[in-house]
Amino acid sequence: MQEMTGAEMVVQALRDNGVKHIFGYPGGAVLPIYDELFQQEDIEHILVRHEQGAGHAAEGYARSTGNVGVMLVTSGPGATNAVTPLQDALMDSIPLVCITGQVPTTLIGSDAFQECDTVGITRPCTKHNWLVRDVNELAAILHEAFHVARTGRPGPVVVDIPKDIQFSTGTYTPPQTAPRTSYHPRVHGDAEAIKAAIELMKTAKRPVIYSGGGVVNAGTEASLLLRELVNLTGFPITSTLMGLGAYPASGENWLGMLGMHGTYEANMVMHDCDVMLCIGARFDDRITGRIDAFSPNSKKIHIDVDPSSINKNVRVDIPIIGDAGTVLEDMVRLWRATAKADKDGLKPWWDQINRWRSRNSLAYKHSDDVIMPQYAIQRLYELTKDRKTYITTEVGQHQMWAAQHFGFEEPNRWMTSGGLGTMGYGLPAALGVQIAHPDALVIDVAGDASVQMTIQEMSSAVQYNAAIKIFILNNQYMGMVRQWQQLLHGNRLSHSYTEAMPDFVKLAEAYGCHGIRCDKPSELDAAIKEMIETPGPVIFDCRVANLANCFPMIPSGKAHNEMLLPDEATDEAVANAIDEKGRMLV
Repeated sequence: MQEMTGAEMVVQALRDNGVKHIFGYPGGAVLPIYDELFQQEDIEHILVRHEQGAGHAAEGYARSTGNVGVMLVTSGPGATNAVTPLQDALMDSIPLVCITGQVPTTLIGSDAFQECDTVGITRPCTKHNWLVRDVNELAAILHEAFHVARTGRPGPVVVDIPKDIQFSTGTYTPPQTAPRTSYHPRVHGDAEAIKAAIELMKTAKRPVIYSGGGVVNAGTEASLLLRELVNLTGFPITSTLMGLGAYPASGENWLGMLGMHGTYEANMVMHDCDVMLCIGARFDDRITGRIDAFSPNSKKIHIDVDPSSINKNVRVDIPIIGDAGTVLEDMVRLWRATAKADKDGLKPWWDQINRWRSRNSLAYKHSDDVIMPQYAIQRLYELTKDRKTYITTEVGQHQMWAAQHFGFEEPNRWMTSGGLGTMGYGLPAALGVQIAHPDALVIDVAGDASVQMTIQEMSSAVQYNAAIKIFILNNQYMGMVRQWQQLLHGNRLSHSYTEAMPDFVKLAEAYGCHGIRCDKPSELDAAIKEMIETPGPVIFDCRVANLANCFPMIPSGKAHNEMLLPDEATDEAVANAIDEKGRMLV
């Protein structure tokens, strides 16, 4: 133990918790911490251009590495600007430590300059938060913050530090001697429940494995165990948006993503299965569709480290609370000891699955005159699949096309905003990924509307020579909004068309990076190669078909077997998909 100021404790705690990079923006209430950062070289601070960008960059850093992401912001608007990435991280289970400055303790509650109730504001959007009132408690709180963020179901935490606490002197407590936290999530699943799950799986004639982001969060070993379980059982497997990459897209048992814009075969399997093994997913509305029609004839096994996720949305038959990797290890061991794959018994099920696959639900009409967005993603995948590639996205049609047409073979290579659906996520997330993996190819698949919400972070990319590639599917619309307006609101395109678009090539040049524009399918490959081979940051303006729609699609409030497929998306089919009140809720 040693005496130091609160600001020194912050930097030492970051160092002791293995932090190499933090993302932040200075302000009056955190200047003592910034002064300490200036006087050391162990931790690199990445200066963003907006606090929201700091949070999303920390999310991308965390998701791509499996480590805790760290952001540092000032009081008042600095803290309130962090709310969006905190909620985003909470919904997508991303480990994040947000350190905020606060006005001196003597001024709290006085409406002082740049004061806000940070703890009150962030309580609903964090796993836990702290207001530090004693410098001698600061180190222990910081260590606990990292523990809470990374264990159990990962998530964001906030440590709010008044300015006088940063100046005060106290005793620093190293992590190994700090008081033990009371937060002890359950890691090992109940042995009897796991045994019952295996027994149920043995009887399955129409099984499916439904995996989610929890498998990715559990580490690389969990993904390997998932693949082993699929090989041992012979079961088909599908995944949520957040779970892509845990099982390889090239795997023969892969059904593709399920849910609102999932494949026909994945959704039909989920509807008709008799045994469902859900691992690290939470049965959210984008997956289930109509709850009372969701997988109506199946027995459900649910593995999740978060007890509150069990039976929250869907009642299950065998709940197993525990870490996905630990439970999968037990399941693999028990299956090896007591069971074997029943290929003959599962053959009728696979025959049916292959009939569903033959519908080719991701098909689209190719054009030699205009770049189809699906084609753009396919070519991007083919030209980057042999590289160490990380993909981030904004939110909208381009996000779904990337999920559908870019094949992910490994976990932690796909960073997207799933639960909150945050426009503007992808560019700063790409910055965070690139800082974590400086030699990798990092591409933000963006929309022309979403990317403008945090476009200023290109300045940070240039400053730190982070060679991110911003691949914009530019259709001149807020594409997903326009699609819903076309299908459900009489094609009344209320404010979904952008009439004053920037020249993205000139914008790239203004930021000091490289700009590319392409609008011809015949020139697309060469343009993508130019983007890849350019050493610094790039903005790629890929002009795609303006009115392409994203299919398949399960209309909200409909069951999995009521999908709209590309060749069925007629006006009549859409009319039949609308509910009895004449509307379909987003």
